[in-house]
Amino acid sequence: MKKFLALAIIAVVGFSSCSEKKEQKKEVETAFRYQEDWESIRSGYKVPEWFKDAKFGIFLHWGPYAVPAYSSEKYPKGIYQKSWNKGGMNPWSHHREHHGDPSVFGYKDLIPKFKAENFNAKEWASLFKKSGARYVVPVAEHHDGFAMYNSNVTRWNVVNMGPKKDVMQMLSDACKTEGMKFGVSSHFALNRQYYNHADPSWDVNDPQYQDLYWKKIERNSLPSKEFLDLWWNRTTDIIDNYKPDLLWFDFGLDKPGFEPMHKKILAYYYNKGLDWDKGVVFQDKNMKGKSFPEDLITLDIERGRMDGIYKYPWQTDTSIGKISWGYIKDEEYKTSNYLLDELIDIVSKNGCLLLNIGPKADGTIPDEAKNILEEMGSWLTVNDEAIFNTRPWKIFGEGPTKVSKGHHSEKNNKESGFEDIRFTTKNDVLYATSLGWPKDGVFTVKSLAKGNEYETREIASIKLISGNNKIDWNQTDKGLQIKVEGEKPCEAAFAFKIEFKK
Repeated sequence: MKKFLALAIIAVVGFSSCSEKKEQKKEVETAFRYQEDWESIRSGYKVPEWFKDAKFGIFLHWGPYAVPAYSSEKYPKGIYQKSWNKGGMNPWSHHREHHGDPSVFGYKDLIPKFKAENFNAKEWASLFKKSGARYVVPVAEHHDGFAMYNSNVTRWNVVNMGPKKDVMQMLSDACKTEGMKFGVSSHFALNRQYYNHADPSWDVNDPQYQDLYWKKIERNSLPSKEFLDLWWNRTTDIIDNYKPDLLWFDFGLDKPGFEPMHKKILAYYYNKGLDWDKGVVFQDKNMKGKSFPEDLITLDIERGRMDGIYKYPWQTDTSIGKISWGYIKDEEYKTSNYLLDELIDIVSKNGCLLLNIGPKADGTIPDEAKNILEEMGSWLTVNDEAIFNTRPWKIFGEGPTKVSKGHHSEKNNKESGFEDIRFTTKNDVLYATSLGWPKDGVFTVKSLAKGNEYETREIASIKLISGNNKIDWNQTDKGLQIKVEGEKPCEAAFAFKIEFKK
């Protein structure tokens, strides 16, 4: 009897265990997965709150092109294309003068000189944290085809050559330790047409280096299946190995012929976000056409902005230098004042600023860039509540200085002044930030004049958060006038916290 009872218990337990396994398997099979279809993605994806809150990130263009420190990050292109110039500098002649003809010394021969011997990931991450940045996005691979990560697909990578260490993983770990999100960018889609193969003697035409330079292609030809497969394998290798919070693509992905990759890579990455149980951000420029629906990604605008509040979260990527994205010796640096004004304007319009710096070949960050980041960090430390975790108000701002819209439009923008005011909100509080200091210390917010169309509630209190100066305020038919006594408490911009009666 006992033996029969034991067998019965075993049978029941076995059946129960089997049923549980079947239920678990069924649950896994029915769990939501993004399909390679816009509507499938639309049904489940939302830009994560962490990105909406972040506002400010650091971009990093770093690679063997930092060795010559000349012209721009497109120095490798210029070696093989005589007409290529940047900032009045010509890589064609510079390379031949300092290194020789590319039949003898090509771009590949700069890689051993790219040693990153002074690279310190913790120091980088500490500086970025001090700057106020909430996320960091290094270039994983630029058009040049050199992988700045431990690639399983190409031998041309930082572990096999140059630095001979996984700088990507080191930086990822350091940034996460500092509490920042970590992303990666891919510019590899342009690699197939990046190098000019005009002279048969050049190393770009040597078959043993085609896995760096790619093959000679016909002008205006579409990418081959071989190249698309390579792009896919390299891109998913980055995703799988580094689990980035953010994935950024350059305009090459928007070119004709890459259409089969668009839905495929978006679904793949968003499904990885589900696997990792975290909100991820996919960024594209839509520069050569609407490659991606803009409600399914975060639109990135290169060296430009929106001219008003955009209904979806978006981003500007621009560089701390006016000439290059990578490090060059003769860079013209922007000021922290200008960059903070840009950040404040972008945030008021529902955007984030991804600010690029170009580290040197030895792995150090230029002093000019360090100083600018530290100055920005000093301002953000004092005024952070007007920037981070905020959302746009009913209007982005007011003032006479107009901002151009779209890619590569920043050159049209002028310096802002004290009449240019930008708004943000958080927890029913309104922040008004002036982009300059009036000589008499009197700020006028015209949008908050008596009887204005935006806010009917009475003002309860106003506080200057940029300093400890005493203020007086008065709401008139011409605007809200705020008188700040004494000298300006900081540089760049001046933020006021405005609360209303309930």
